Amino acid sequence: MEVAVLTLFPRMVAGPLAESLLGKAQEKGLLRARVLDIRDFASGKHRVTDDVPYGGGAGMVMKPEPLVAAIEAARAGLPGARVVLLSPQGTPFDQRKAEELSARGKLVLVCGRYEGVDERVLSYVDEELSLGDFVLQGGEVAALAVIEAVARLVPGVLGNEESAARESFAGEMMLEGPQYTRPPEFRGAGVPPALLSGDHARIARWRRRQALLRTRERRPDLFEKLRLSPEDLRLLEREEA
Repeated sequence: MEVAVLTLFPRMVAGPLAESLLGKAQEKGLLRARVLDIRDFASGKHRVTDDVPYGGGAGMVMKPEPLVAAIEAARAGLPGARVVLLSPQGTPFDQRKAEELSARGKLVLVCGRYEGVDERVLSYVDEELSLGDFVLQGGEVAALAVIEAVARLVPGVLGNEESAARESFAGEMMLEGPQYTRPPEFRGAGVPPALLSGDHARIARWRRRQALLRTRERRPDLFEKLRLSPEDLRLLEREEA
């Protein structure tokens, strides 16, 4: 997976990219991430990248000249890459989109800032993505979230490939059930007997039931879209410890 991040604050991105899962993926050669400073593409002594909005209003707007120049440089370095602008006005990012972008193999992420980017910049990106209905200071945190969601789908990045297949939103759009580890009892709270039984079929039924229950309780919008099998209906009707 090859990724380029365009930002006004490179250190906000470079640090997290070097740590944990993403850092290890780069060491293994499974992820190649570059961070481009948009200011390097600005002209003039002060390398100005923003200006006041036409028509007045609060805040500043990112100028088109340096941003488009940075996008074009990134495209030249990653031919065929999908160029994505992180913006609160974008399409909500989800696991399906992560799978789509991971399959592409090349990605350019553009981090917006201030009151946004000049509208003319949108002609030079392929799509806009949003993490949700809230506003951040800029697109850097969103870009890191996208990179991690996409990179962990690359074969070899996760130590256990089964992890990606069993997590929330993997496969069916539903939540993962509760997880437990040692000790078997903590401050009076124990581990469900099914998980200690050693009976793999029983464990699978318990996990499936808990996932269904948790999705129904916490994300009824997702639960309504599930195609429940007769076995799912039976699991929901009975209690199993």
